Amino acid sequence: MILDTNAVSAMADGHPDLEPVLRVASTLAITVITLGEYRYGIKQSRNRAKYERWLEVLKQRCGVLDVDERTTEHYAEVRAELKRAGQPIPGNDVWIAALARQHALPILSPDRHFDAVPSLRRIGW
Repeated sequence: MILDTNAVSAMADGHPDLEPVLRVASTLAITVITLGEYRYGIKQSRNRAKYERWLEVLKQRCGVLDVDERTTEHYAEVRAELKRAGQPIPGNDVWIAALARQHALPILSPDRHFDAVPSLRRIGW
């Protein structure tokens, strides 16, 4: 399962509703997009050192999914599908959706706009 930025933040803060979901996940992954967004957020946090240490531990637990040429094909498909449906989503989330589709993984996110992406499975809390 791919963790979006909200999921990473919730995990860092020990959100209790995530534990049952994470316990049954066979694969955990974080995208480079999520990694960048989360790092941007913690740079502004007064608890920066704590969250940076936590992020290093998370990266050891998760695979980090990078964008490659195949991802761009999925990105173009997802974006075109959303445009046809008249349901755009934030640009960063299009990349996350493309990586989820490329790797056939669900996304852990409270963001319901992922539900507009055909053939994508979102796990919310």
